[in-house]
Amino acid sequence: MKHYSAEFRADAIALYRSRPGTTIAKLAGDLGVNAETLRNWIRADDRDRGAASTARTGSGTGRETAAGPGSGTAAADLDEVEQEKAALRRRVRELEEERDILRKAARYFAGETRW
Repeated sequence: MKHYSAEFRADAIALYRSRPGTTIAKLAGDLGVNAETLRNWIRADDRDRGAASTARTGSGTGRETAAGPGSGTAAADLDEVEQEKAALRRRVRELEEERDILRKAARYFAGETRW
């Protein structure tokens, strides 16, 4: 039985989450991991995230109101811009994380090949 580092597991989970169209089996094949192993890691992370998100969320309704275009208020327009900015920053973080994972994988596989 092969043991994987916590960092490798976290990177694999992050890579799966950053690729919405991929399957667990395909990603597991790309990483050289058993598909059920990757699935178990993702399930465990979902449980961990569920517990963390339950603790973070208060007693609110969970609904957010967003001002549409032409709402007329400067505050609403500013709020919309801030939301878009936050979404773009999240996307940049995801892409940087994916890039780092791919770099680590390339280094790992380059060191593994001995011709």
